Formats: sequence, structure tokens, C-alpha cells
Amino acid sequence: MADDLFAAADAPDEHTLPLAVRMRPVNLEEVVGQTKAVAPGTPLERLARPGASARQRLTAPASVILFGPPGVGKTTLAYIVARQSGRDFQELSAVTSGVKELRALLAQARERLVSTGQETVLFVDEVHRFSKSQQDALLPAVENRDVTLVAATTENPSFSVIAPLLSRSVVVKLEALEPDDIRALIDRALSDARGLKGEVKADDAARERMVSLAGGDARKALTILEAAAGAMTGDKPRRKGARKPVITEQVVESVMDAAAVRYDKQGDDHYDVASAFIKSMRGSDPDAAVHYLARMLRAGEDPRFIARRIMIAAAEEVGMAAPQILQTTVAAAQAVAMVGMPEARIILSEAVIAVATAPKSNASYMAINDALADVDAGRIGQVPLHLRNAPTKLMKQWGNHEGYRYAHDWPGGVAPQQYMPDELAGRIYYHPKDRGYEREVGPRLERIRAILDSEDKRRAPSHSDDDDD
Repeated sequence: MADDLFAAADAPDEHTLPLAVRMRPVNLEEVVGQTKAVAPGTPLERLARPGASARQRLTAPASVILFGPPGVGKTTLAYIVARQSGRDFQELSAVTSGVKELRALLAQARERLVSTGQETVLFVDEVHRFSKSQQDALLPAVENRDVTLVAATTENPSFSVIAPLLSRSVVVKLEALEPDDIRALIDRALSDARGLKGEVKADDAARERMVSLAGGDARKALTILEAAAGAMTGDKPRRKGARKPVITEQVVESVMDAAAVRYDKQGDDHYDVASAFIKSMRGSDPDAAVHYLARMLRAGEDPRFIARRIMIAAAEEVGMAAPQILQTTVAAAQAVAMVGMPEARIILSEAVIAVATAPKSNASYMAINDALADVDAGRIGQVPLHLRNAPTKLMKQWGNHEGYRYAHDWPGGVAPQQYMPDELAGRIYYHPKDRGYEREVGPRLERIRAILDSEDKRRAPSHSDDDDD
């Protein structure tokens, strides 16, 4: 089935498949816009080498994760790796495939390898949608090289791929195509035998409009071109001797529906719009934030992606200045998943405005960053003895839990004692701002820290040593 998707690459006269499929590159030399990813010596180029020796195959990566926006060639690169190297190509979608289908395909690949010696490239699209159990199921096959895994994701694999699989993979970051790359693809599709065979032309204004609407997405550019060409020819061959029809900017506009909004009108792609969206919420401009929300929605952005970004903004930008905003955005994300579009737009708008108009503090964000920096630098130290667990007599003999002061037995629920390791005593990560709820937190925290740091050695009321909480 997967090979049928690329059949047009070997059958130039086949025009039943979409133009974007017919124009897929058939080798690395035809790939546009990913020079760094396919350069000699890169993991993809090494995997795609035909006739590689057994030793060369063993030194090539067993798993590659292609990370990048839609329409940059992730599926195409996986197929080229299989085609050029002589491997079998199999494809799974994380959206529609379960563990059962995955295990069956891996078993077939293992049997093929044992019986014929042919290796398999397994392409998993949207691998970030695979559950942990599904990703775990891939590990033995990758470890044993039963398959060469090429996985694709539009989300940062550091957060969407399990650590064991990530550690066994080479991550290849693919970039959105530049305007010149899209122009080259349009020109190739207009003239190539696999494409429109020179049956139509496109003027400069039409080309630029298609480039602008594509937003760095090759598939979208070719889809627009195919629709415009169809509008000019009626999907019928040009009569011999007739003048070639010319696609104009007006024709391009006429074939675009409301979903093809000017998401990239000024050359800003998916990431730029998302960045402006977040910065507008951070900057307390609800009008700009709602504008960018509208652009993403009209461009067909996944509302769940938008909801995730709003939740992150609530924690990172608002934080403890208005902690209830995070609850609002979590509820919004859940509602979006249950309701769907178009009503989800109302829920998203409410959440965006809540974040944008809330008091701002990044103190929580900075606190965890500073704490992680200390841990990464080796500033860790030993857990103080009085805070350690002591479930056994031996551990009590070691001094674990001895001298621990139970906070609830002290006035105000705060006992004077050290919680930080000795090496970090006095280290402060959280610095509340004078905004929103943190205006109340700041003075209270100063009083708490003064108690914690005090030299008060008064004995607290007795408390069971068996209660280690």
C-alpha cells in the first residue's frame, strides 16, 4: 500500500494521483530545501546509499526522527531512503494504527529479513501521537535492527518521544522551505512530465501569491497550483495549436477558500505566527493575541496545539501572579477536545483573553530554570539527615529522621529548620513579583524564610517518629 502512494514516481503518465504526490522527489538529488539534512555523510544520506556493505549498514543509524513543520518532505525522505538503498518500505500512521498493527508489521519485517535478507524501512508518521506502550513496542525491533525506523513528528521529540527511543535515534531537524524553494517546486511542477507537462503557465504575480499562501509547505503550494491549473483547463488536455492558458493571481485567489487565510502574507510561517501569538499574550495585548488566534484557526491549525500553547503561557507568563488562570486554560483545553470546531474558537478566545489580561509573573518559570541549572552543574549535595526516610531501625541508627521538626506542631505551621542540602543552604530560587497574588505571597514568604533561617532551638511538641511525612 505504501509503495502505491509513490507509484507516480515511476509512471509519469499516471494523473489520477494528486499533483503533490506525482511530484514527490525520487532521489536525494531532487529534494529541495533540505541541503543540510541530505548532505554527504549525514545520517539520511548514509541510510540511502545503495549497495552498502554489512559493516556500513551497521554503522548507519538504526532509527532516525525527522522533526519539522508540515509539507517539508518527511514522508518523501523516508521513501527515498528505502528506494535508494533497496529496502522494503512500510508506513504506519500513529493516528490510525494501534499496538496490534505495529507488532504485526514488525513481525513481518523480521520474517522478511530472516527469509530473504531484505531490510525494511518502517516510516511512522506523527510518532508523537503514539502512546508510551506503542513507542515501547518499537524498541526491540530498533535495538535488533529488524527495521530501520524513520519517524516523523511536528512536535519537539524531546517532549513527545520516550527517552529510550530518543536515545537510540538520530534527530534530524527539517526546516520550512524558503520562498525560492517553493518557486523552484512550482516551476518544476509546471514543466515536468510527472506534473502539468507545460500545459499551463503561471505569471509572476500568481507565483508569488502561491508562494505566500504556501507558508513554506511544499504540499500546500502544489495543491494550490493543481487547483488553479484545473480552473484554467477544466481538467481537459489543451487542444493542439491552442494558446497555453495562464494562471493569474486572480485565478489563485478564486480557488482558495476561507481556510487558506493569509497565514503567511508577510512571509511569516507557522512558527512566527505562533511566536507572535505567545508574545502578545505575554505582552498583555488581548487584541493582538486574538488576531493571531484567528489567523491560526483560519489556516487550519490544530486547535489542540493552540490550547497547549495557551496552557504553557498561563504557567510561564502568568504563573503565581494569578494561579487560577492555569486552571482556566486547562479547562479550556479539555473543552476544546470535547467540543471541537467551530465552537472551540469561543473557548480558545476566552482562554487567550484570560491569559493576556492577567497580571504577569515569570518567577515560577525562572525558579525551576535556576534550580535545574544548579542540578546540571553538580550543585546537589546530600539530603539533610533529619529529612531522610527512616522506615527501619537500621536507618534510624544511621541518624535518618532524627531531629526532624513537624511543621504543624509549630506556630503558623512553620518550623525553624533547614530543608536545603548544606551545599545550597541559603540558596533562593523563587523571587515573587509585586503583581497580582504574588504581591501577597512576597511578604508572607519573607516571614517564612526568616523563621526557617532562625536559630530558634526550642523543642517542638512531641510528634511520632514513625510518621515520616
